[in-house]
Amino acid sequence: MDFNLIKKYVKLIEESNISELEIEQDNSRIKICKKADVPANTQHYTVPSPSPAPINTAPKQETQPPKEEKNSKIKEIKSPIVGTFYRAPGPDADPYIKVGDIVSTGTVLCIIEAMKLMNEIESDITGKIVKILVENGKPVEYNQPLMLIEAD
Repeated sequence: MDFNLIKKYVKLIEESNISELEIEQDNSRIKICKKADVPANTQHYTVPSPSPAPINTAPKQETQPPKEEKNSKIKEIKSPIVGTFYRAPGPDADPYIKVGDIVSTGTVLCIIEAMKLMNEIESDITGKIVKILVENGKPVEYNQPLMLIEAD
């Protein structure tokens, strides 16, 4: 079935009082329904195809990873820039912090390298390191959680 033809059918449904349209042609079948008339968990279109990969035109369901229980004392330290995360100032040096360490405001937690510049990331709270969320030498994105600190 031609994609442009499918688009025309969708437009026809949108502009008319028709709430559902089902067409079967050349071993293919398409069913188009107006969103208001279809339950949220129902697949909107089904297009069987002789090709090896079936076409799925149902809306993509967004999934979010399960969140840990929120503790009001736990604060995420997030990356202020895009770059590479390093736990220590050098390959042979001890890490700035490890799980269980007590840190205060201004304590260097890690380095993020961006464009050959080493940016020290400092703590903005006093507390205990609960979890380090990024592996040494891994890339990080802007606003990505790096570690969890339990505030005093």
